[in-house]
Amino acid sequence: MEQTTVAPTNLSACAACITDPDMALVQSARSGDISAFEELVRKYDRKLFRIALNVTHNIEDAQEVVQTAFFKAYASLDRFEANAKFLTWLTRIAVNESLSKLRKRRSQGHEVSFDYESSSGERLPLDFSDWHPNPEQLYSHSEFQELLRRALEELSPALRVVFVLRDIQELSSDETAAVLNMETSAIKSRLYRARLQLREQLSKYFGTAELR
Repeated sequence: MEQTTVAPTNLSACAACITDPDMALVQSARSGDISAFEELVRKYDRKLFRIALNVTHNIEDAQEVVQTAFFKAYASLDRFEANAKFLTWLTRIAVNESLSKLRKRRSQGHEVSFDYESSSGERLPLDFSDWHPNPEQLYSHSEFQELLRRALEELSPALRVVFVLRDIQELSSDETAAVLNMETSAIKSRLYRARLQLREQLSKYFGTAELR
């Protein structure tokens, strides 16, 4: 009886399509279907812009980051591996471009490292209570956003990008770790430090009790 075999590449592609809803568009774009990649752009351009804007705090830089990220993604589609979701890979490109913008803007040339950080000596609680103030009870939404923007500018880029991905874009710790290519424990450590620093900054405007 003749056996039928399926090439491993086809199996991998099928599995990727099941786990990543974007893989069908990615595969079409790889085959030269420009409209498929344009669909990915329409799907994620606003999301990437929000991330870039929250990291760079500059509209023109954020716009350029998004354009560069999509250009690099399109040019590198053949090297994209489906062991990560397309959005994770795309967000990583956008984050790297955003941090590059920050480094170019800063006269001191502050370097950002995403190497693993040991949490020894650091307090890392299992659950950190929601610190966000209620803007409806305190200030208008727009006023609070401006205060948060100022506070975010005081964070180092390494802490800022973790806070943006976790608390603003609401990625999980595991998803953030995948984007930044870090250990989940390091993400939790940086997020904890970012929240503490933001709490200190915002306590100038709000009472400590109101930030819990």
